[in-house]
Amino acid sequence: MAMVAETVDAVIGGDTHRDTHALEMTAPNGATIATLTINNNASGFAEALAWIAEHAPGPCIVVGLEGTRSYGIGLARALNSAGLTVVEVECPRRRHRRRGKSDPIDARLAALEVLRMDDVRKPVPRKDGEREAIRILLGARCDLTVVRTAQINRLRALLLTGDDDDRLLVRVTMSEHNLVAIARRRGRSGESTEAQVRRAEARRLALAIRDGARVLADNKRQLAELVEAFAPGLQDRLGVGPVSGGQLIVSWSHHGRCRHEAAFAALAGVSPVPASSGRTHRHRLNRGGDRHLNRALHDIVLTRWRMCPRTHAYIAAGRARGKSDPEIRRALKRYTARELFRVLNASVTH
Repeated sequence: MAMVAETVDAVIGGDTHRDTHALEMTAPNGATIATLTINNNASGFAEALAWIAEHAPGPCIVVGLEGTRSYGIGLARALNSAGLTVVEVECPRRRHRRRGKSDPIDARLAALEVLRMDDVRKPVPRKDGEREAIRILLGARCDLTVVRTAQINRLRALLLTGDDDDRLLVRVTMSEHNLVAIARRRGRSGESTEAQVRRAEARRLALAIRDGARVLADNKRQLAELVEAFAPGLQDRLGVGPVSGGQLIVSWSHHGRCRHEAAFAALAGVSPVPASSGRTHRHRLNRGGDRHLNRALHDIVLTRWRMCPRTHAYIAAGRARGKSDPEIRRALKRYTARELFRVLNASVTH
C-alpha cells in the first residue's frame, strides 16, 4: 500500500486561526522547502497560491489543514478552487509536541501527518452543496427541538401551579388547537396579580411553542427535499425519514470516506463488540462511534420493529435462540447499516 509520501511532489501543512494561518511546504522526505504566514482573508489566500506556485517542486501537491470547517474554511475553498487537494488533519496530540508549541511547529506536524497517510485512504475533501445544507438544517433542528422541549416543560410546570382550570390543561397534549386555546384564555374580574402574570406567561409560551412547531415542520420539509435530491430513493426505505435520512447522508459524507460497509458500521457504533467469557459467547452494544448516526439507525430500527414483517420474523427467531431484545436490536442496527450504506453508495452520484 503506497504512502502519500511516495505519490506526491510535496505536501503543505497548515495551522489555521481566526486572523492568520501558518503554512509549511515539505518535501516527501520530510525536509522543509518553505514556510509562510498569511492573513485569513482574500489577499492572504492569493498570497498563499502565489507562494505555492513559486516554491512547489512539481504539480502533485496535497494540502493538510486543521479546521477546514472553521477558521480554515476560506483557505480550503480557495485551494480547492485552484485545483489543489485539501484534506483535514487533526490537531496535534500532546505526545507529538516534542519541539514545543507554536503555529509553525503545528504547520509542520500537519504536513508530516499528511505524508504518513496511506494514499488509498487519503480523505476526500468535503465540498459545499446539498450535504452541507443538510448538516446546517440538522444542527438547527437540534437547537429548535431543545428549545421547544424546554418551553413545553416550562408551560406545564406553570399550569401545574395554577388553579383547577390550569391544572386540567396540564393533562392535554400540546397540539396547535390546545395551544391556541391556552393563548386565548381570558382573565376573571378581581383575579390576583399572580394569576394575571401566570396567564400572560402561559400565553407567551403557548404562542412560542406553536411557532416553534411550524418552524420544525418547515425544517423537515426542507430536509425531505434535500435528502431526495442528494440520495434519490433513500426515503423509500422503511423507517428512513427526512431527519434520519439527512443524518445518514451527513455521516456517510462522500464516496470513499468509509471503505466498506463494516467501516460504516464501526463509524455508527453498531459493529459487534465481543463480550464472551467462559461458556458464554455473545456480543454487546458498541458505545463508541458517531452517536448521531447511531441514533438515526436506532430510530429506523424501532420503526421496523413495529411495522416490518421480516423484522418481526427475525425478532421471533432471535428470542427463540435465547437472545435478549437489546442483542436483537444491536444485530438489526448492524444489518440496517449494511443495507443503507449500499443504498447510499448506489444512489449518490456526486
